Amino acid sequence: MLDLTLKQLTSLSFRLYADNPVIRRFGTSPMIADPSVLTPDRSPDGKWHLFAHALWGVYRFESEDGIDFRRSQKIVPRAMRPDIKRIGDTYYLFYERLQPLLGRAVGLMGGTWRSEIFAVTTKDLKTYSEPFPVLRFDRTFERVGRKGYSLSNPFLFPTEEGYRLYYSAGLTYIPDCKFTEPTYICLAESDRPDCGYRKREMPIIEPDPQSKLFNLCCGCLKVYRLKDCYIGIQNGLYRDGKNSKSAIQLLKSEDGIHFTFVKTLLEPQAINGSNWMKQFVYASHLVQYGNKLRLYFNARNTAFILTGREHIGFAEAEVTD
Repeated sequence: MLDLTLKQLTSLSFRLYADNPVIRRFGTSPMIADPSVLTPDRSPDGKWHLFAHALWGVYRFESEDGIDFRRSQKIVPRAMRPDIKRIGDTYYLFYERLQPLLGRAVGLMGGTWRSEIFAVTTKDLKTYSEPFPVLRFDRTFERVGRKGYSLSNPFLFPTEEGYRLYYSAGLTYIPDCKFTEPTYICLAESDRPDCGYRKREMPIIEPDPQSKLFNLCCGCLKVYRLKDCYIGIQNGLYRDGKNSKSAIQLLKSEDGIHFTFVKTLLEPQAINGSNWMKQFVYASHLVQYGNKLRLYFNARNTAFILTGREHIGFAEAEVTD
């Protein structure tokens, strides 16, 4: 739980870190994306740990201050969109498990895409279990085309009754990008974190053609408990004239299932002559450490698949009484 009310949260101003991005793409990968963060009080060694995916899989980065990150290890190949959670003395790393690279490239540009939710576990963030399946394809809204399917963007949320696993499903083709993005937000529930999930019969969030901010597809959703309600942090994709864009939106909910829009937290923009977050501000992770809230996110400069590049940065807000 974040130790504040919705009124306190909406009164905060998130300021972009001046030296963003803090993690840049590397090697031949055009992106480093979908950050999931452990603060020092949640890590086994008192350091910041950030998990994100590049073209070749999910990587772990570590830092003393949550700003100066160094790449530590590749965790799993054929993987993207990670979510790291500590439950007791075990860490669960959920992720979207992909096809081999060639099949993935064809699927991304409109071919047959197949992905499901897998996980690995670890005690020390260094040695990991073998991957195991968590959510398999079995719903029509998870389907992509005639033969494909997509389950992505896992986000585990422990409750008093058990565990909720929010995830994205389906894919929508974005014409100016020449690739696809997740269509729906869905929910599955279980008594344990690693298996036995029961899916809701229908998505909990769908694209809205009448909405200014969610008219293309839903992107991903991260859910948090405040003192007085639930909130969702969502990066829906929307059509803005001839171009597509993505921004980070704040939603609220009484039950963590039915959400309504509150405000925009971060919009695409050029910063100090840099275009690194000019067109898309994507998947994010909100963490609290002391009296600071940090919203880590990845952003993209331009839409087209061959020229767009994605890096990771953060915005910060100070919580006052």
